[in-house]
Amino acid sequence: MKSILKYINDYQNKYNKSPSFMIRTYGCQMNERDSESISWILSKEGFVETNNMEDADIVIFNTCAVRQNAENKLIGNLGDLKHTMEAKNLEKIIMVCGCVMEIDSSRQFLEDKFKHVDIIFGTNSIAILEDLLEEHLSTKKQVVNIDSINLKTRETIGQNRKYNFKSYVNIMYGCDNFCTYCIVPYTRGREVSRDAKDIIAEVKHLVNSGVKEVTLLGQNVNSYGKTLDPQISFAELIYKIADIDGLERIRFMTSHPKDISKELIYAFDEIDKLMPFLHIPVQSGSDRILKLMNRKYTREDYLEKIDMIKSLKRDIALSTDIIVGFPDESDTDFDDTIDLIKRVGYDQAFTFIYSTRPGTLAAKMKNQVPDDIKNARLQRLIEVQNDISLEKNKKYLGKTLNVLVEGTSSKDDNFYSGRSEEFKLVNFKANEEDIGNIVKVKINDVKSFSLNGEKVEDR
Repeated sequence: MKSILKYINDYQNKYNKSPSFMIRTYGCQMNERDSESISWILSKEGFVETNNMEDADIVIFNTCAVRQNAENKLIGNLGDLKHTMEAKNLEKIIMVCGCVMEIDSSRQFLEDKFKHVDIIFGTNSIAILEDLLEEHLSTKKQVVNIDSINLKTRETIGQNRKYNFKSYVNIMYGCDNFCTYCIVPYTRGREVSRDAKDIIAEVKHLVNSGVKEVTLLGQNVNSYGKTLDPQISFAELIYKIADIDGLERIRFMTSHPKDISKELIYAFDEIDKLMPFLHIPVQSGSDRILKLMNRKYTREDYLEKIDMIKSLKRDIALSTDIIVGFPDESDTDFDDTIDLIKRVGYDQAFTFIYSTRPGTLAAKMKNQVPDDIKNARLQRLIEVQNDISLEKNKKYLGKTLNVLVEGTSSKDDNFYSGRSEEFKLVNFKANEEDIGNIVKVKINDVKSFSLNGEKVEDR
């Protein structure tokens, strides 16, 4: 990589420091994990990560294609950055990657309208980022690559983890569900599961480096193992990971309701390391809308699994995703959704206004819901869910929770925050040396989105 080496040496000789990079990540945990790999690649070459976009010599936007709003933010940020570079005579290398770049029309728009973007690459091109940077530095031309790489090549990439005590672990890639509103199967590809032995080896390595908690990632973790020979179920994988000495917590994202098994549900009672929290996206409470969405389950199917979860000995905290204003959604359909969230009693719901994504079946559907109706429904949904979340949190008053301390609170530097076993955000007074440790916190105040408490010293 002669051009990269020359760039770094020239920069160090001129400024007496190493060149820096900054990554802005949009979207899901899969994108966050990809950004950790990008950070590792650039750090290995000699670049230093920074949080300041203006100071960064390389700026990377890791994009999300799930909703139009994220793509709009990207366009706005690129325009703002171009203006800043021109106004202050700054030289930067700009990269755009991620799911949006897998959409032909979006990628072409970027190539045509944003000539100051130097490198464009897809979700499967991260492993060759060094080659792309080398090509740009040697030719000074825009470089575009969205070629796929095989799974084994992808798994050779390291990661610069945000936390040294918890980590994401990819167990599979892609999605085979083809929900009519979702672009992911077209941007991330079809489902491919990693070998269990490779996953277990990675988790063991992480634990040996100090990791206490792992979150297993996949677009639909419940279908893990179907592409392997011999097949292995997701629940079987969790049992194997739970046997790893030193690992204290296991989480996973994201579950598709149609594939969640009895074996997996019962695992919550049988595996102490499996945290009592389950994200199980319902998207709508209406059978008619669920069918239009191609979700492949009914309201009754979903509620049967919720009832099974609630019958466990452990109390499992539940969260969900809900889309408001899907094409042809009527007031009755929306009322069904409100009724369902009251029936389930979610601890938390991630609510979204339906966003048309090019290339999906839903984008071509008739009877698109007007924006004013979407906004009104979303507001009502949020109000109902906030009340439910507050009531769910009230049961923690006076209780002592085990909290993995992550750092200072985003709202008050005098407080620290972390996640309970139930994935509740907990704020409390602590010390810097508590970061990365699991401490006991007695809850004395609750809000809809967080809990406040006092650290309890072990006696």
